[in-house]
Amino acid sequence: MKKFIILIVVFMTLWSCQDKEDIQVTSEDFHASVDKVTQVMVHDIFSPPVASRIFAYPNIAAYEIMAYQQPGYNSLVGHVDELLAIPKPQDTTQLNFELAALVAHIELSKRLIFSEEKIETFRDSLYTKWNTTNPTQFENSKKYGLQVADFIGQWMDKDNYKETRTMPKFSVYSDDPSRWQPTPPAYMDGIEPHWSKIRPFTMDSAAQFKPAPPPAFSMEKGSKFHKELEEVYNISNEITAKGDSSEEVQIAQFWDCNPYVSITRGHLMFATKKITPGAHWIGITKIACRKNDLDFINTVNAYTKTSIGIFEGFISCWDEKYRSNLIRPETLINQHFDDSWKPILQTPPFPEYTSGHSVVSGSASTVLTAIFGDNYQFDDDTEIPYGLPIRSFESFNKAADEAAVSRLYGGIHYRAAIDIGLTQGRQLGQFVVNKLNITPLNKS
Repeated sequence: MKKFIILIVVFMTLWSCQDKEDIQVTSEDFHASVDKVTQVMVHDIFSPPVASRIFAYPNIAAYEIMAYQQPGYNSLVGHVDELLAIPKPQDTTQLNFELAALVAHIELSKRLIFSEEKIETFRDSLYTKWNTTNPTQFENSKKYGLQVADFIGQWMDKDNYKETRTMPKFSVYSDDPSRWQPTPPAYMDGIEPHWSKIRPFTMDSAAQFKPAPPPAFSMEKGSKFHKELEEVYNISNEITAKGDSSEEVQIAQFWDCNPYVSITRGHLMFATKKITPGAHWIGITKIACRKNDLDFINTVNAYTKTSIGIFEGFISCWDEKYRSNLIRPETLINQHFDDSWKPILQTPPFPEYTSGHSVVSGSASTVLTAIFGDNYQFDDDTEIPYGLPIRSFESFNKAADEAAVSRLYGGIHYRAAIDIGLTQGRQLGQFVVNKLNITPLNKS
């Protein structure tokens, strides 16, 4: 009997010791969570603006948890519109803030996508591991993470997104020859015509970084607009003559980032799925975090600040797109130059000016430069899952330059939309850097 009691005591002691083992949550766990969200977004086919929202809110939830207990990392409260301080944990005993932050990220991400079961499978694999390691710490941390996810979710639900779901579609019927028209092969409606009504994080309004207007529409030969149209047509023909292996074609394809490309085979139409422009820059953020071997809090910081820059970029750009409402090069080239001409990239379904990739790349690259520094060499392997090779860059700004000009090579934007869009994005990105007090790594 004594031996049996001793065995029970030993077992309970071992179990108690196991319960006190800290759960290790690393930056790689956060990368995995972000990657899973990206994969699900590709599967669910979210538009670029909506995808930027899906990245941003879960990152903010994780950041606020970490900033609560980490000296040198200031809360976003007071810097981000209408954000209030997250609830304080009632009991910090056996509370793992990294775990709580990751729980909040996963939970809020799950609420923002369609294929919830894919996120749940990923989540449950982590929950099982954590619960085995330290049940008490897991339960306490999960409870707090879910509490913060609910709190941030309530703030998120007031950003006017739900209201825009019921607003009218964009009308394309007009006698104005400069007005955007749906483009082949799918002739889709203009996506997210009311995105400028989404509450910004840092900007005073969607129009705060309103760019200069595009060149005045004119099909008169020699006019600035006509020259830009001719440039798109001539460059596209020159690139096509070089073949698919040309540098310009490789650049266009690398930065395509069109989440829904329609493919027609006879009477059959199907789609290929890719990441969005914002997701590409989120991938670059991961590359930089890993190159610097960042810990959990620094990784969350980089993702959060960059995703805010991306989110603001889409609001600013979409505000201009549906203001200027400019016709795409493909439509005019088919009407006036060559009715059989096709751009190297498929024209996305929304007005031309300014270039979304240019604005978002300008903003994201500016934020990343503020965090990691200029002249930051990196190898971009983000597009490998989509059959494209690694491209190397000497800085985030150089990558943004290439992303912008890829739209000219692809035949989907005029020069002004690219150049002015890049300036628009960089001005916005610097504003985000200043508003959020973003400082280089290891400085606070």
